[in-house]
Formats: sequence, C-alpha cells, structure tokens
Amino acid sequence: MFESLTDKLQNVFERLARQGKLTENDVNVALREVRLALLEADVNFKVVKEFVDRIRARAVGKEVMESLTPAQQVVKIVHDELIELLGKPAPLNLSGPPPQSIMLVGLQGAGKTTMAVKLALRLKKSGQRPLLIAADIYRPAAIQQLEILGKQVDVPVYSEGTQVPAPTIVKNGLRLAREKAYTTVIIDTAGRLQIDDQMMQELEQVRMIARPSEVLLLVDAMTGQEAVHVAEGFNARVPLTGLIMTKIDGDSRGGAALSVRQVTGVPIKFLGTGEKLADIEPFQPDRLAGRILGMGDVLTLIERAQDQITEEDALAMERKLQEGDFDFEDFLDQLRQLKKLGPLTDILGMIPGVGRMAKDIDMQDAEGSMKRTEAIISSMTRVERRNPDVLNAGRRRRIAAGSGTTVQDVNQLVKQFREMQKMMKQMGIMGGKKGKGRGRGGFPKGLSDMFGGMN
Repeated sequence: MFESLTDKLQNVFERLARQGKLTENDVNVALREVRLALLEADVNFKVVKEFVDRIRARAVGKEVMESLTPAQQVVKIVHDELIELLGKPAPLNLSGPPPQSIMLVGLQGAGKTTMAVKLALRLKKSGQRPLLIAADIYRPAAIQQLEILGKQVDVPVYSEGTQVPAPTIVKNGLRLAREKAYTTVIIDTAGRLQIDDQMMQELEQVRMIARPSEVLLLVDAMTGQEAVHVAEGFNARVPLTGLIMTKIDGDSRGGAALSVRQVTGVPIKFLGTGEKLADIEPFQPDRLAGRILGMGDVLTLIERAQDQITEEDALAMERKLQEGDFDFEDFLDQLRQLKKLGPLTDILGMIPGVGRMAKDIDMQDAEGSMKRTEAIISSMTRVERRNPDVLNAGRRRRIAAGSGTTVQDVNQLVKQFREMQKMMKQMGIMGGKKGKGRGRGGFPKGLSDMFGGMN
C-alpha cells in the first residue's frame, strides 16, 4: 500500500546520506520533499504540517547537527514521529463479564461480514467461544455469507432472516449467548452512510441494547481522505473505540492510515491484510513505520511463519536439509507454505534491505514461475517426486502435458532442483552430523567463515 511513499522517502534519505554533514538548509530541502511525498500519498494536509514541523524542530537541533551520522539520525527522527503519528497499540477490550459484544460498523462494501468471521476465528484461537449475530437485514446475501463463512471456521451464527428488526435480532442473540455461555458476541451490522439519519438511528438502538465493549469502524484504505470524514461521522453518532483498516494489500496510496487516527483520535486496532480468513493482524505502529521507511518487518514475517509452520515440521525439514534428503515433495510443501505467508511482494517488503531490490524483479513473472513449478511437481507421481532419477523422456513428456507446460520447462526445473540438492548435500557434509564441523552461531563450518570476525 505504501510502495510509492516508501520509494520517495528512501530517495530523500539516500540524498541526505551522500551529503555527509548536514546544514539547516539541507534539512529544510529534505523536509519539503517529505511533505510533498506525504501529500501525494493523500495524507491530511493538517496532519502533514504538524508532522513535518515536529521533525524540523528535532532535526535542526544538536542531536542531528552534531551527530557523526546525521542522515541516520534524521531517519530515526522520522521513524519516531511516524510511530507517534500512528498511535499506540490498542488491544481489544474484553475484560468485562461474558458475554462481551463487539459491533462492526461502516459503509457498504467495507468488508464487515468477512471481517466479523476473521475476528471470530482469531478469538477462537485465543481460547474464546465466539457467537456471530447476523444483524444486516437489508442484504439477504450477507446473512447467507456469514453462515457459510461461520461454518468454515466452526463458529455458530445467530440469525432471524430479514423481516425482524436488527435491534430485536441483537437482543435475542445476546440472550442466546448468555444461555449457551458464549464468551464473545460479534455483531455484523448493515452498511450505511454516516449521513443517513434513519440508518444511524438504528445503529444507535443496536448499541444501546448490546452495550458493546468495542465499536469498531471498518475503514477502506482505498477510499483515501474520505475515510477520515466517514470516521468522524460515525464517531459523532456511535462513539467508536477502534478502527480496522481493510484492503491494505491493495494499491492505495496509504494516506488514510496515516491520517485517520490523528484526526479522529480513535486508535487503529487491526489491519486486514488479504482475502483469506486468517489475513488479519493486530496493528503495531512501530512495525508499520518500519515498512513505510523500507526497514522491513521481520517480526510480522516470523509471526506469520509460526502460524503456518509447526515446530515439528521445521525440525523435520532442518534434518532433511542437513542430510541432503530434500526431494520434490519437500519442495512442493515449502512452496505451498510460502504462498500461505502472503503475496511475494509483501513478503519481500518485510525483509530489511530486500524490498528495494525487489523493484528490479518482475513480480508477475515470479508469481507465474511459482505457479508453473507447482503445476509441474503436482503432475508427478509420488515415486517421481521422491526419486527424480526415474524421470526419463517419456515421463517428462507426460508431466509437461499434465501441467500445461513444455518439456523444456520440466527439464529446467529438474536441472535446477538437482543443483540445489547437490548444494544441500554439500552443506550437510560441511555441517556434519550432531554438530560436527559446525561454525559460530550453528552455521555449517565454511559458511561461518564468511562472517569474518563476527562473534
């Protein structure tokens, strides 16, 4: 989402780094470009002015002018101020007696129904017993969608169709939640404009009945500055406790995320990072600031990997790599696990120093190559995946026909895989078994020597 803004800010910092010692004029020129980059990213102009003024006040002080690395100090100041702009992490408030209720509100098409299930799945994983209430009576498909998605994650849905008023449905749903000892209730309300008085009155009635511990507004990152007006309108009628930014995996300029919290004073609680039901992350300002400045976000990448890869699988794969026993089945498994972590662009952007280099990679071509590789391996038999040596000319023709690729594609993949296998075996020999030949930090001996004098 912040790709364009990240590129422009990195260009500014690189120019500062080339200048060595900075003058006040150098800082002013750089901040002018920062201001333009933020305005082009659709950040609220008042927010931009206050943000740049705070940076200037610190950047022309002693901590920069007398620093041995002034450019790095400026980057640190921008990073600190971005975190301040984005606000502190705000976890869900579920501290009261059960059942605690969460209301999701927002415009039509913001993704409330899917987000309700995402939240339910997240709460279920944390040990809660969630119940979903279908209170969108104006869109029959919303009730059906909630019921289908609820079944997928094994979370019950309470609904009474489209003829019963939403406040009544919520009242009855809460009664059921108390009877069945559900710990959390998530209310999926209908989409509405903040200027529609009749619809907003209904929302106020639902809030009075539910007495929710959380009223969360879904903010579509694609709407830009309009998201700020929407948040202000909803907050005036049904006081909000938090925001959920959706569609941050899209190609929006990102200004809404940087403006909405500062303008409304309402904290961002979650980010919707994709279409899958597991694609939701708690909002971490320091991590998002790191992504915006091109510093990566290793912690989020690790957390995603931990969600998808068990410790037993990781240890088993490590043993295979050490013993050089890595086959096409393992390779296919690794490819599928990589896909679960998110889009390739997103993954590379979380690795410090790699995001910028990724600009030189044709991501469409890379994604296409991964799909071809998966198709080729999936067209092999189990025997062929475990023992590539049996892949004669006839088998390769069959695999190419079955995967919609060419024999040349199959040949190239087999060649690359054998080279990788050879490298893995060499690393296993160099590393030795039971730690023999291991270098510093557990690296295979030889590889660790590449790190020179590192401890």
